[in-house]
Amino acid sequence: MSSSPVLESRPNALLVRRLERAGLEAIGTKVFSGRRLDRDDGLRLYAAADVALVGMLADHVRERLHGDRTYFVRNRHLNPTNVCEADCLFCAFKADPGAPGGWTLGKEAIQSRVRELVTEDIHEVHVVGGHNPEVGYDYFVDTIRWIKEVRPRVHVKAYTMAEIFFFSRIAEKPVEAVVADLKEAGLDACTGGGAEILGERVRKKIVRGKVDGAGWLDTARRVHGMGVKSNCTMLYGHIERDTDRVDHLLALRALQDETGGFQAFIPLAFHNRNNRLRKLNPPTGADDLKNLAIGRLLLDNVPHIKAYWPMHTPALAQLSLRMGVDDVDGTVVEEHIYHMAGATTEQAMSVDDLVTFIREAGRIPVERDALYGTVREYGP
Repeated sequence: MSSSPVLESRPNALLVRRLERAGLEAIGTKVFSGRRLDRDDGLRLYAAADVALVGMLADHVRERLHGDRTYFVRNRHLNPTNVCEADCLFCAFKADPGAPGGWTLGKEAIQSRVRELVTEDIHEVHVVGGHNPEVGYDYFVDTIRWIKEVRPRVHVKAYTMAEIFFFSRIAEKPVEAVVADLKEAGLDACTGGGAEILGERVRKKIVRGKVDGAGWLDTARRVHGMGVKSNCTMLYGHIERDTDRVDHLLALRALQDETGGFQAFIPLAFHNRNNRLRKLNPPTGADDLKNLAIGRLLLDNVPHIKAYWPMHTPALAQLSLRMGVDDVDGTVVEEHIYHMAGATTEQAMSVDDLVTFIREAGRIPVERDALYGTVREYGP
């Protein structure tokens, strides 16, 4: 399936010469004529030394899709439990069952936190946690219900495909039945994590005790088939190669052709603190920008590319708004997963700061809800 038809546009002569010098002229021709890139194109983009040029191509696609509009959401993060039976080498968030440092919030604690953090102007609660074998299936369903009891109008974007696969296994229910239970409790959308790298060569080395790549894709297919949108992700900057990244992106694109259920792609940078891959060097800023830009270029059927500012830093996320990115997540507050892996960014950003941050990049801030409905569009 090809990408949606677009009006052809022509690059200027200076850009054409730059593309020629970088060996990207054929890719540039495809981009400017709105044609779909293939696997070889993806590999050439990852091999390109001129990251700014790759970003310029991605920015052309971004502006064709969204103009200057750049999205953010007033949101809060909630991690009900970090107890997890999985044993992923890159994770600094999990605690083994029964180990010190683990937490599992009960109804009273969850509702107290929601009352405190999720004020009436908050549009989204982002919920992810561990594969906790110590609590029953009902706990994960009830968590959504407990949030909705306190804030019935807030959108609950909860659980990765890996978590939903885990729920299906412990409940001995098909994924569709699990999603029906979650929707009845108040689920509005799913998160995008747990994909890591979908190819089994890498996944078998870094992901243990969690759904495999084919299972992640099949779970997403079933979730989307139940009318629930989600995001999609890729964890990069560890032991994967360019071929693994491109194949991962093309697997997401193929599923999106089939279901149309992905709202945004979020490249997740590996952090090397407090985990068993700490001897690896983390990705550089150039790596971050290249993955964001190539995500925009290859995922022609996924509407949004998100730079998660608590992970990338606000400065790099701001720069990415000229390299294919049209979403910077939101106000966040209490981000645990990346900060436990060594992130040193602030854990919250005010709406005023987000609006200024987007305007300073020459873009127009648009406040959204969890399903990309426009709440308010700010002036330039």
